[in-house]
Amino acid sequence: IIISCGRKSVIPSIALKKRLGNQIFNIHIQDPKVSFSHFDLIISPEHDGIKGDNVLTTRGSIHYLTKKEIAENSKYLQLERKKKQIVAFVIGGPNKYYNYSDEQIHHIFNKVKTTFTPDKYKIVVIPSYRTPDLVIKKAFNTFSFNHHVVKEVNKKAYLSSLAIADHIIVTCDSTSMISEAALTGKPIYVAMFKAKRTSRRFLNFYSQFNKLGITKELTERVDNWSYDKLDEINRIIPTIKEKMKKNGII
Repeated sequence: IIISCGRKSVIPSIALKKRLGNQIFNIHIQDPKVSFSHFDLIISPEHDGIKGDNVLTTRGSIHYLTKKEIAENSKYLQLERKKKQIVAFVIGGPNKYYNYSDEQIHHIFNKVKTTFTPDKYKIVVIPSYRTPDLVIKKAFNTFSFNHHVVKEVNKKAYLSSLAIADHIIVTCDSTSMISEAALTGKPIYVAMFKAKRTSRRFLNFYSQFNKLGITKELTERVDNWSYDKLDEINRIIPTIKEKMKKNGII
């Protein structure tokens, strides 16, 4: 079984398939940008907008998190909450669509701080591997008083924040982290930056998750809502296994 993801892995997957044929089952994650016939199965999020007989689509991006893993790390963050609600603020980083300018960071941080006031909420700031050091430093300067800032990439802290949060905020640049947060069934606010270039994929994703009742755009209003936890990996596993059995791989 070969699982590839990204453009650089397309060529070796195709080469091995041509060489070994039905001895292997090759799966590609996301749109390979070449003929789908080179793969036994393609797994792609619905917002990519691709279709085919061997294409399996998911709501949002697939990821490695599990409900069990989140629950097991619930006690990692020992926070003094004093009857306050916990807000997990998960920060991504710049990409070709969002540049994380000082002006936009300042705007988003102030909106979060003003909306989730320290008398009712305790904000837990969680950076990702793409979060620039300057943004983490600014987060510490903005939220360290009355709130809690994790100053380095820490998977256990990330999982713990998802477990204990009453509300989750995720920056708009990461469909993966928004999809991960959707595993909790908790309200997710998307902190929108001004895009430097338009992405149909991102727009489709925001629209889909909003219609599913999973996310709302971050405003100055705090709401409570719920939805069915989004566990796409476990939903598609039986279909993948069925296709493998038909090909005689398992």
